[in-house]
Amino acid sequence: LLVPVYWWHYGPINFLWFSNIALLTTLVAVWRESALLASMMALAVVFFEVFWSLGYFVRLVTGTELLGLSAYMFDESIPRFIRALSLYHLALPPLLLWLMYRLGYDKRALWRQTLVAWTVLPLCYLVSDAEGNENWVFGWGEHGERSVLPGFWWVLAQMAAFPLLVYLPCDRFFRRWFGKNPPTAR
Repeated sequence: LLVPVYWWHYGPINFLWFSNIALLTTLVAVWRESALLASMMALAVVFFEVFWSLGYFVRLVTGTELLGLSAYMFDESIPRFIRALSLYHLALPPLLLWLMYRLGYDKRALWRQTLVAWTVLPLCYLVSDAEGNENWVFGWGEHGERSVLPGFWWVLAQMAAFPLLVYLPCDRFFRRWFGKNPPTAR
């Protein structure tokens, strides 16, 4: 249901968001019982989805915007049904953590997810614009209004920051808590 609705409302470029990539890839990980895919998607989104959820609940309860990750959920110009579909952001982290608990954490995930990010980020910059600002490649914020670096330099900084500041710490955490050898490494 989500794919055709998002495609119609947002267009195909919207599927370059890491969270949308993770949602669809997680379905494959569940179906194939793939520790590698689950581990890669956990690296890609668990950190950000926790902040998305925190921001959503804080805004819901207090009306205060934290980081802007979930700001669109309160945008009345977006139909309520379409915003409701985005509630998958709340379920994705627990699902990925459960998959790693069940299947184990695949150590290959760090480098493979880094390669995915190094492909997706420049692609977002090339095919989208500041209005869509997929994965915030034009700067921090809904329309890329805050960037400390000009143009593609911001994307290059993201390509360095994601693996070093997000993926590597998450990789260490996941190895410690879910690092058993998966029963079936696919």
